[in-house]
Amino acid sequence: MKRIFSRQQRLTVVYGILCIVLILVILQLWLLTATMNAYLGGDEGVIRPAAGASAVCLALNLGLLRYLYRIERPNP
Repeated sequence: MKRIFSRQQRLTVVYGILCIVLILVILQLWLLTATMNAYLGGDEGVIRPAAGASAVCLALNLGLLRYLYRIERPNP
């Protein structure tokens, strides 16, 4: 059984997803800055863990986008 959300409920979900995406993007920007600072300082050991963390953030964002498309799809 597919759950039907009202317009107000969907708007609340969209705002929540938007806040989470904003936090993840800020995290990725901080991660890029910290990684570049460490790399330019001569520490190459942080590159792979930072790339992994960035890939996890990307996967979370794509999952949230997929969920958003799923709740916005019109019901038959």
